[in-house]
Amino acid sequence: MTKDGLPPLREVIAAHQLAAKKSLGQNFLLDLNLTARIARAAGAAEGGVFYEVGPGPGGLTRALLREGADKVVAVERDQRCLPALEEIAAAYPGKLEIICADALTLKETNILPRGVRVAANLPYNVGTALLIKWLTEETWPPWWASLTLMFQREVAERITAKPGDAHYGRLAILTGWRAKAKILFDVNRSAFVPPPSVTSSIVRLEPLAQPVAPADLAKLEAVTAAAFGQRRKMLRQSLKVLGGEALLEKAGIDPTARPEELSVVQFAALARASAH
Repeated sequence: MTKDGLPPLREVIAAHQLAAKKSLGQNFLLDLNLTARIARAAGAAEGGVFYEVGPGPGGLTRALLREGADKVVAVERDQRCLPALEEIAAAYPGKLEIICADALTLKETNILPRGVRVAANLPYNVGTALLIKWLTEETWPPWWASLTLMFQREVAERITAKPGDAHYGRLAILTGWRAKAKILFDVNRSAFVPPPSVTSSIVRLEPLAQPVAPADLAKLEAVTAAAFGQRRKMLRQSLKVLGGEALLEKAGIDPTARPEELSVVQFAALARASAH
């Protein structure tokens, strides 16, 4: 038995026959020291409510509760994992709410209080889509106070990239427009069952009270899509469909610049200029 009176995760997986499904992007994290580190990074010791997506057999769920979370709301679409999660709920009475659903289709404000912190070892196949969903909330500041999430290392680099970086693109601009993002630490592939083919990283995001510069979200997405759709070309060429040199002149941007050279503030200026 472990500190919380529950069996080791390997025994839980064996008892419930929880072979990870590639179709669900599952890789189970079994190292309880590592899940505790993630829980601490998410702020579990401060208490409060946490939202977890894709808990699987519950390694991080257990860590969040053991480290001090007052409550965890866990959304799991794989029904095979529910009995293992129910065992955790029994060990922590009243502290774990389990919802069997697809997190991509959930409206979080219907099930969560404002100010909740999100902590999740996101399934690889939906991680980016979920992050974009949370970054494009209509109401800002959003319902979440922070996101502490696991991604493939390459995705983590795309989230946190700065102008001039090889990974700088649409995801970095959307993130940088509304949030602060930082890679906290890497997770070796050997920590998982089955081991993925890549290194993973834990990323922490905190929402800004206001975006770094005013812009309409749809316009911002349109200009970044056009710019990075032809990232090797000068902006006067890649943005021709949105106005080309006239648009760039209105935004005060050099038409010979390339998209990876522009800051988030400059992309916001392009979005504002394209709205007129």
